[in-house]
Amino acid sequence: MKRISVVAAAIALAVGLAHAQGDRPGTAQQRAAAPPEERSSVTHGSVRIGGQAIAYTATAATYLVKADDGEPKATFFFVAYTKDDVPDRSKRPVAFVYNGGPGSASSYTHMGLGPRRVLLTDDGAGMPAPYSVVENGDSLLDATDMVFIDAISTGYSRPAPGENTAQFYGVVQDANYFADFIYQYLTRNERWASPKFLIGESYGTTRSAQLSSVLQHRHEIYLNGIVLVSAVGFGNWGQDDRTIFFLPTFVASAWYHKRLAPDLQKLSIADLAQQARQFAHGEYAAALEKGDELPAADYQKVVADLARFTGLTPKYIEQTNLRISPGRWFKELLRDERKTVGRIDARFTGIDADAAGESNEYDSSLSSYDGSFVAAFQDYVRRELKWNTDMYYTLSARVSPWDRGQPGAPAEALRSAMTEQGQLKMLVLCGYYDVATPFNGIEQTVSHMQLDPSIRKNISFAYYEAGHMMYIEKRSREKLHKDVGTFIQSAIK
Repeated sequence: MKRISVVAAAIALAVGLAHAQGDRPGTAQQRAAAPPEERSSVTHGSVRIGGQAIAYTATAATYLVKADDGEPKATFFFVAYTKDDVPDRSKRPVAFVYNGGPGSASSYTHMGLGPRRVLLTDDGAGMPAPYSVVENGDSLLDATDMVFIDAISTGYSRPAPGENTAQFYGVVQDANYFADFIYQYLTRNERWASPKFLIGESYGTTRSAQLSSVLQHRHEIYLNGIVLVSAVGFGNWGQDDRTIFFLPTFVASAWYHKRLAPDLQKLSIADLAQQARQFAHGEYAAALEKGDELPAADYQKVVADLARFTGLTPKYIEQTNLRISPGRWFKELLRDERKTVGRIDARFTGIDADAAGESNEYDSSLSSYDGSFVAAFQDYVRRELKWNTDMYYTLSARVSPWDRGQPGAPAEALRSAMTEQGQLKMLVLCGYYDVATPFNGIEQTVSHMQLDPSIRKNISFAYYEAGHMMYIEKRSREKLHKDVGTFIQSAIK
């Protein structure tokens, strides 16, 4: 029986292979590369988290991943933060952290979860230059050592000269090479006995799902926990199903912008989201299922209810045939204010050349803080980590064609790993205003993984009043720090 999934077809590259940080213009494959080599730069720092000063060692380095015959295949760039003065390193957790895309470097999670973060406004908006990097009092370093990894062809990671990139570009291929890097890191740094965690964002959740099984079967590496940050969650269903899964996020976004009726507007975001789920999978799903056979009276009722939940006009909903696409949503919700809403984070608004277009011209959320993240990381990696190189830092690589593999394979790999390992726990972090990876999709994935109740209890969810990168918003960043710290402790008991 084919399993319904997702962290799946994905993870499907459901919203196109470019999620979150993967939809920016890519750079050229590799600019003429020098022979691969291993380098490292070791520095020391401290950060105050929860009133506690934590001294740490930062290692920025490249590792060569080689074939069995010793031939170099690729170099992985990473930055590892390890807490100093730890009596028994084997008992200290270690987390491997990465972004998604596929094709995105890990500078975003790095500058959001590491000991230094980009200075933004409290709601997560970018500030004008000169940009600042400040101490991150909500870093996860108090709970775990962290290793931030750039996927091959992104950041400073590169295929070895002459290597065919097809061996790296794909769901399984990518997981195989990440597994080999993790094996090497654990071995070189004597961390085999440490509790082990994966923390992936966006497509990085697909990677984590596949990697959980690859680590087990390729290297006998068992994990304690997986944190999915803004997971994609669509299975191999029809377009109507995708519309259903987007709807609760549309409703939450309309609530944020105060476009709903007073009785809905007075609800908490959690209560509203629950009503939106019930409507989406109840009356709305039933109406879409009937298609053109939906009776006229029922049609008018669902139009009225859909307008009530989304803040859109009944006439517009009729014009869309009850099916609101994300692209149209970004433009339509605030059209009367001549504003658009963001994809990565619907709290952010933008302004197009005119208000008559079919879709927005740019993602107003990314545009707000992209420049500050990029500039801050470029300065930080050189100034504080002492990683000096003329190599281009590939923020977003064109990793195409990307081999999607078998539909549903990542979710099945995750189900298998969680079942076989028994004690493996998973925490799913969802932003209410994330239109790139709407929260209802991953909820549907988890509920259709066919996990035994004894395993299903190992999965928990946490929700944030923010978007895809929830750590940019002050309250959400503080909550994330607490949620993940508590999760890590629960997973090593």
